[in-house]
Amino acid sequence: MKIFYKTRATATGGRSGHTKLDDGSLGFDLVSFQEQDKQGVNPEQLFAMGYAACFDSALALTAQQMKLPITASQTSAQVGIGMKADGSYNLDVDLYVEVSGIDEAQAQKLVETTHTVCPYSNAIQGNAEARLHVTVA
Repeated sequence: MKIFYKTRATATGGRSGHTKLDDGSLGFDLVSFQEQDKQGVNPEQLFAMGYAACFDSALALTAQQMKLPITASQTSAQVGIGMKADGSYNLDVDLYVEVSGIDEAQAQKLVETTHTVCPYSNAIQGNAEARLHVTVA
């Protein structure tokens, strides 16, 4: 694989600690999803933000490659965490994608194709369930 970009982040204190990019450009105090009364973010929120941004970018690239004239798009990623029957933890993902400028069938095909292109989708493939929800605006 040809690597285009790498970044590095370091966390201390786990889900109740702090995480930051090693270049110092961004950092967050962390709280567990069970600590909703405390200030900070949890890893699932950070993953959802990254997944939504990555998928929406991959959608624009895929639309261009498929020669689909989309005029706008918006992607929301809803990320949950749960326990599997064997006691291990796993993520659960719903992607809500809104596309303008094409019909429903084209939008569905575009989102399904994007799901095979997006690095986040590829990273969780076979590991976490991701459901696709498509809306045409």
